[in-house]
Amino acid sequence: MRTNVSGRIAAVLVGLEGLGLAALTVREVVAIATGDTDSIESAIALAVLTLAGAAAVLAFAVAIWRGQSWGRSGGIVTQLLILAVALGAATGAFADPGGALLLAIPALVVLVLLVLAVRDAGRAARRQGGDGADEAPGAASR
Repeated sequence: MRTNVSGRIAAVLVGLEGLGLAALTVREVVAIATGDTDSIESAIALAVLTLAGAAAVLAFAVAIWRGQSWGRSGGIVTQLLILAVALGAATGAFADPGGALLLAIPALVVLVLLVLAVRDAGRAARRQGGDGADEAPGAASR
Protein backbone atom coordinates (compact mmCIF):
# COMPACT_ATOMS: atom_id res chain seq x y z
CA MET A 1 0.00 0.00 0.00
CA ARG A 2 1.35 3.41 -0.90
CA THR A 3 1.86 5.82 1.99
CA ASN A 4 0.15 9.20 1.76
CA VAL A 5 1.70 12.60 2.44
CA SER A 6 0.60 12.73 6.08
CA GLY A 7 2.08 9.26 6.57
CA ARG A 8 5.38 10.28 5.01
CA ILE A 9 5.65 13.41 7.16
CA ALA A 10 4.71 11.40 10.26
CA ALA A 11 7.36 8.79 9.37
CA VAL A 12 10.05 11.47 9.16
CA LEU A 13 8.99 13.04 12.47
CA VAL A 14 8.79 9.67 14.25
CA GLY A 15 12.25 8.92 12.85
CA LEU A 16 13.53 12.17 14.34
CA GLU A 17 12.05 11.14 17.68
CA GLY A 18 13.90 7.83 17.40
CA LEU A 19 17.14 9.65 16.62
CA GLY A 20 16.52 11.85 19.66
CA LEU A 21 16.24 8.75 21.81
CA ALA A 22 19.45 7.40 20.27
CA ALA A 23 21.21 10.67 21.15
CA LEU A 24 19.87 10.41 24.69
CA THR A 25 21.33 6.89 24.86
CA VAL A 26 24.73 8.26 23.84
CA ARG A 27 24.45 10.93 26.55
CA GLU A 28 23.61 8.26 29.12
CA VAL A 29 26.60 6.12 28.06
CA VAL A 30 28.89 9.15 28.33
CA ALA A 31 27.55 9.80 31.85
CA ILE A 32 28.29 6.19 32.77
CA ALA A 33 31.79 6.38 31.30
CA THR A 34 32.61 9.61 33.14
CA GLY A 35 31.21 8.37 36.45
CA ASP A 36 28.44 10.96 36.49
CA THR A 37 25.88 8.58 38.01
CA ASP A 38 24.74 7.74 41.53
CA SER A 39 23.97 4.10 40.73
CA ILE A 40 25.85 2.37 37.95
CA GLU A 41 23.29 -0.46 37.82
CA SER A 42 20.38 1.94 37.36
CA ALA A 43 22.30 3.97 34.79
CA ILE A 44 23.12 0.89 32.73
CA ALA A 45 19.52 -0.32 32.90
CA LEU A 46 18.26 3.09 31.82
CA ALA A 47 20.71 3.21 28.91
CA VAL A 48 19.67 -0.26 27.73
CA LEU A 49 15.96 0.59 27.97
CA THR A 50 16.49 3.88 26.15
CA LEU A 51 18.39 2.08 23.38
CA ALA A 52 15.56 -0.46 23.07
CA GLY A 53 13.04 2.38 22.87
CA ALA A 54 15.09 4.13 20.19
CA ALA A 55 15.24 0.94 18.13
CA ALA A 56 11.48 0.45 18.45
CA VAL A 57 10.64 4.03 17.50
CA LEU A 58 12.98 3.90 14.51
CA ALA A 59 11.34 0.64 13.43
CA PHE A 60 7.94 2.34 13.70
CA ALA A 61 9.21 5.16 11.46
CA VAL A 62 10.36 2.70 8.78
CA ALA A 63 7.06 0.82 8.97
CA ILE A 64 5.06 4.05 8.70
CA TRP A 65 7.10 5.03 5.63
CA ARG A 66 6.29 1.66 4.08
CA GLY A 67 2.59 2.03 4.86
CA GLN A 68 2.40 -0.80 7.39
CA SER A 69 -0.34 -0.51 9.97
CA TRP A 70 1.73 -1.81 12.89
CA GLY A 71 4.08 1.15 12.47
CA ARG A 72 1.22 3.63 12.62
CA SER A 73 -0.17 1.89 15.71
CA GLY A 74 3.21 1.91 17.41
CA GLY A 75 3.69 5.54 16.47
CA ILE A 76 0.35 6.48 18.00
CA VAL A 77 1.23 4.68 21.24
CA THR A 78 4.60 6.45 21.25
CA GLN A 79 2.93 9.86 20.94
CA LEU A 80 0.54 9.04 23.78
CA LEU A 81 3.49 8.05 25.97
CA ILE A 82 5.27 11.30 25.10
CA LEU A 83 2.11 13.23 26.03
CA ALA A 84 2.01 11.38 29.37
CA VAL A 85 5.63 12.41 30.03
CA ALA A 86 4.76 15.99 29.07
CA LEU A 87 1.86 15.98 31.54
CA GLY A 88 4.21 14.73 34.24
CA ALA A 89 6.70 17.46 33.37
CA ALA A 90 4.01 20.11 33.67
CA THR A 91 2.89 19.06 37.15
CA GLY A 92 4.44 18.22 40.49
CA ALA A 93 7.07 19.75 42.71
CA PHE A 94 9.59 20.30 39.91
CA ALA A 95 7.10 21.37 37.23
CA ASP A 96 8.52 22.76 33.99
CA PRO A 97 5.63 23.99 31.82
CA GLY A 98 7.99 25.18 29.09
CA GLY A 99 9.67 21.81 28.83
CA ALA A 100 6.27 20.13 28.86
CA LEU A 101 5.18 22.23 25.89
CA LEU A 102 8.38 21.35 24.02
CA LEU A 103 7.40 17.70 24.41
CA ALA A 104 3.65 18.01 23.91
CA ILE A 105 3.40 20.18 20.80
CA PRO A 106 5.42 17.93 18.45
CA ALA A 107 3.70 14.84 19.89
CA LEU A 108 0.29 16.35 19.15
CA VAL A 109 1.32 17.25 15.60
CA VAL A 110 2.62 13.72 14.94
CA LEU A 111 -0.47 12.19 16.56
CA VAL A 112 -2.75 14.16 14.23
CA LEU A 113 -0.65 13.18 11.20
CA LEU A 114 -0.77 9.51 12.20
CA VAL A 115 -4.54 9.58 12.66
CA LEU A 116 -4.86 11.18 9.21
CA ALA A 117 -2.58 8.48 7.78
CA VAL A 118 -4.74 5.76 9.36
CA ARG A 119 -7.87 7.34 7.92
CA ASP A 120 -6.35 7.60 4.46
CA ALA A 121 -5.05 4.02 4.59
CA GLY A 122 -8.54 2.81 5.48
CA ARG A 123 -10.05 4.71 2.56
CA ALA A 124 -7.44 3.31 0.18
CA ALA A 125 -8.08 -0.23 1.40
CA ARG A 126 -11.83 0.17 0.86
CA ARG A 127 -11.25 1.52 -2.67
CA GLN A 128 -9.11 -1.50 -3.47
CA GLY A 129 -11.77 -3.82 -2.08
CA GLY A 130 -9.28 -5.25 0.39
CA ASP A 131 -9.82 -6.27 3.95
CA GLY A 132 -7.48 -3.56 5.22
CA ALA A 133 -4.57 -5.94 5.76
CA ASP A 134 -1.15 -4.85 4.63
CA GLU A 135 0.37 -6.57 1.64
CA ALA A 136 4.04 -7.17 1.12
CA PRO A 137 5.58 -4.72 -1.36
CA GLY A 138 5.42 -6.14 -4.85
CA ALA A 139 3.00 -8.92 -3.87
CA ALA A 140 0.70 -9.87 -6.71
CA SER A 141 -3.05 -9.96 -6.09
CA ARG A 142 -4.74 -13.20 -7.10
